[in-house]
Amino acid sequence: MNEKVLHTLEYDKIIRTLSEYASCEEAKKRCLHLQPQTDRAVIGNLIQLTDDALSRLYRKSNISFSGVHNIKASLKRLEIGASLNTSEFLQIISLLEVAGRAKAYNRTEREEEQQDSLTSLFSQLEPLTPLKEELKRCILGEDEIADDASPTLHKIRKSIGGMNDRIHAQLTKLMNNSSTRLALQDAVVTMRDGRYCLPVKADSKSQVPGMVHDQSSSGSTLFIEPMAVVNLNNELRELFLKEKAEIEVILQTLSQKVFEYAEVLAADYELLAELDFIFAKAGFAKTYSGMAPTFNERGYIHIRQGRHPLLDAKKVVPIDVTLGDSYKQLIVTGPNTGGKTVSLKTVGLLTLMGQSGLLIPAADRSELSIFEEVFADIGDEQSIEQSLSTFSSHMTNIVRILQKADDRSLVLFDELCAGTDPTEGAALAISILHRLHQFGSVVMATTHYSELKVYALTTDGVENACCEFNVETLSPTYRLLVGIPGKSNAFAISLKLGLPDDLIDDARQRLSDSDVAFEDLLTDLETSRVTIEREREEISRYKAQIEDLKKQTEAKRDNLEERREKILRDANEEAYRILKEAKDVADKTIRNMNKYGQAIAPISEMEKERSAIRDKMSEKEKRLALKAKPAKSGKKAPKNLRIGDSVKVLSMNIKGTVHSLPNAKGDLYVQMGILRSLVNINDIELVNEDTAAPLKKKYGGGGSKIKATKSAYVSTEINLIGMTVDEAIAHLDKYLDDAYIAHLPSVRIVHGKGTGALRNAVHGHLKKLKYVKSFNLGEFGEGDAGVTIAHFE
Repeated sequence: MNEKVLHTLEYDKIIRTLSEYASCEEAKKRCLHLQPQTDRAVIGNLIQLTDDALSRLYRKSNISFSGVHNIKASLKRLEIGASLNTSEFLQIISLLEVAGRAKAYNRTEREEEQQDSLTSLFSQLEPLTPLKEELKRCILGEDEIADDASPTLHKIRKSIGGMNDRIHAQLTKLMNNSSTRLALQDAVVTMRDGRYCLPVKADSKSQVPGMVHDQSSSGSTLFIEPMAVVNLNNELRELFLKEKAEIEVILQTLSQKVFEYAEVLAADYELLAELDFIFAKAGFAKTYSGMAPTFNERGYIHIRQGRHPLLDAKKVVPIDVTLGDSYKQLIVTGPNTGGKTVSLKTVGLLTLMGQSGLLIPAADRSELSIFEEVFADIGDEQSIEQSLSTFSSHMTNIVRILQKADDRSLVLFDELCAGTDPTEGAALAISILHRLHQFGSVVMATTHYSELKVYALTTDGVENACCEFNVETLSPTYRLLVGIPGKSNAFAISLKLGLPDDLIDDARQRLSDSDVAFEDLLTDLETSRVTIEREREEISRYKAQIEDLKKQTEAKRDNLEERREKILRDANEEAYRILKEAKDVADKTIRNMNKYGQAIAPISEMEKERSAIRDKMSEKEKRLALKAKPAKSGKKAPKNLRIGDSVKVLSMNIKGTVHSLPNAKGDLYVQMGILRSLVNINDIELVNEDTAAPLKKKYGGGGSKIKATKSAYVSTEINLIGMTVDEAIAHLDKYLDDAYIAHLPSVRIVHGKGTGALRNAVHGHLKKLKYVKSFNLGEFGEGDAGVTIAHFE
């Protein structure tokens, strides 16, 4: 990939930002040297690793690779037999601690059965816990070796401690001497050149015999090692030398142990650097909600809700771009500051990021193509040093692109052939685009030339697009609209900004008829687009509402189903209890009958048993029976009831029609829909008495009143056309029941002619119904063979 395009599309800024998410120097180096790849398998593996790392970051907290140091130089020194110093050992300890944390991080993932492409990398890590613990036991700091690093060192340091005590005791004795105390500048013990001394006044030197090791800057104080501790200091110095020699032995021993695991340590370093690099890419992707695109090699780009990663995520407007399928070139037009260049850079930068194994800021199901080369001519290319104008500099770049572009190239042009005569520039731009079209290159170009809009409209494989602009607010929306050429909106913007109307009108008159017609066409397209957008949004709202209603309906249905099951379950339990109780009573009755049948028992005992059973039945009947509501005060039982009268059953709060006259007890049958129930006359009241008279008059005597009431809302015809056989028979069966109850003499069933399947199904069903006396096809003028007339008993 050419280096120029990496800078033009700001890819270099992406990898610099990426490097900030890495911890170790090696990972940072890999970030800064990250390059787009062209092998599909390699790209797929890089994307998978980054995506799996991002999934882990979302599932749990971040993993830190801080503490990974480059130990290659240390391992190289071990190869030639050198010993490591304490700093190098501390780096190895830190490396192994990070390896242990990473291993534990992966074990947690395995426990959750989350196996992915990173699992193998984590599983290859070797924390070398015994070696790490041994090093930590011996090496305490940069210049500190533990006393128990070896038995010899422990013995030497114990001797050093004892010697220090003896020297301090001897010096303290000297300082307590009155003559010596007067000669001292301060009553303290100091050390010079590794030997214990006393600070003596220069003029009192003779009073403290010994060796002078140093003096103060003013010369007033001499640091003298008293003769009494010279031998002790010599012995202490020898102990220090023994300690140093023993430390060298310890470091040599530890170095030998580390050298035994040199290959493992080198592998750990490489694995941790690679994991740090992968998780840096994932951490960076998390900041812009990156996703893993799919890839193809046929030049097809489909970016959904793509965003430029370097722009503020809260302000940037996502774009949808489709390119390289039915059309290989996309010509983007529209006013300045409308987002054309950003759209261009977004497509190019997301392509480079994807081919580098980085996740892209876009919506799911976005797709990118793998290009061998990406070319871009964007921005001000004026070169003062080379005495080139903007146009000349751009043209130099375009010439280089035309020399190298092919069918595996993505080419991006910003304001193609601008900066020269518009007529010549437009003609040259069309020729350049045509040549690239012949090459098969995928091209996205921005322009202000109307000729390029016409070129896109009239050329196969070329499509228009525009960056939407709101003329009312004089501001761009930054939405990229594919399929519609953009308007410059120069007249509208100028008018909005206060340019006189007469100037605008004069300018319009100077346009050619073809220019005016073309602008009118763009205006019509824009109006149609806005209308379609609004309708689409409205449809989306309707779909969302329908989906909500569907969910609510399903929830209600589930609730009703649960309630129904509960009612049935409770009813079954109650029925079982009643049956069991009845069985117990029957068993007891049979036993009593056998008992009374075998012995002489008084009749009063048998009567008492019978009364007890009757009382129990009455009690249960009161508990289970539906209690009738008391009649309203002031209401009397209706008199002169006739069959067909409309009444209301008070206990049930349901309206119905009188189906039979009251008997001696005042009980009568009332028809309530398809339910016929025996009720008492005191539990009903007349309703709709005013409206019943016309119906009675219309249909005859009172005996036909039920017919009038039901037939008032039951149609004499049903239309089954368009239904399946199962749907039609279900609707027909319900309709015939209602029509028969309403006492309709006949009904008209419209089933159409068609293949005759629906007609045959209707006839077959009518034959099964006992209350259907006869049926026949309609006469001429009644629907002929498309209609069946059914007559009831």
